[in-house]
Amino acid sequence: MAEEIVNRIALSPLVTYDLADLYTPGERVFLDIKEQLFMEQLLREKDFRAYIASEDWEKYRGKHVAVGCSVDAIIPVWAYMMLATQLEPVAASVVFGDLAELEKQLFLHKLAQLDFTRFEGKKVVIKGCGDIHIPESVFVEATRRFRQVASKIMYGEPCSTVPVWKK
Repeated sequence: MAEEIVNRIALSPLVTYDLADLYTPGERVFLDIKEQLFMEQLLREKDFRAYIASEDWEKYRGKHVAVGCSVDAIIPVWAYMMLATQLEPVAASVVFGDLAELEKQLFLHKLAQLDFTRFEGKKVVIKGCGDIHIPESVFVEATRRFRQVASKIMYGEPCSTVPVWKK
């Protein structure tokens, strides 16, 4: 008589959470203030205000925008504030930093909205592999949040996990 194959993973009490589910779709762009600097060193207020007034902000409509400077220059905070006032009405999101910082902030924003009470007392596996790059800081924050409710946290896939924490 043939032995029945049992899927022990499907029967296990593990709950897998894929942080890739928090991915925010949409185009990401970096608005580099470097182009507005005089000799790539300093920002002139008059010239910057002219740029603000003449720029077509509609090209950022619906996009996720990171604002920053790719060269080593002292940029007054008000310059980034001015950019934010123009981008906020049209862009899907605006953050200070580079594209990596933008990605991190998009994930952390979604993570903050997640209802963790459904993981109360559960053994949680935070999925580790996938097609979408997830910043390490998001794994750290997710672990911090899951630790408040889960009985156990693991990393990886249900068939091959690394124990991270146990109550």
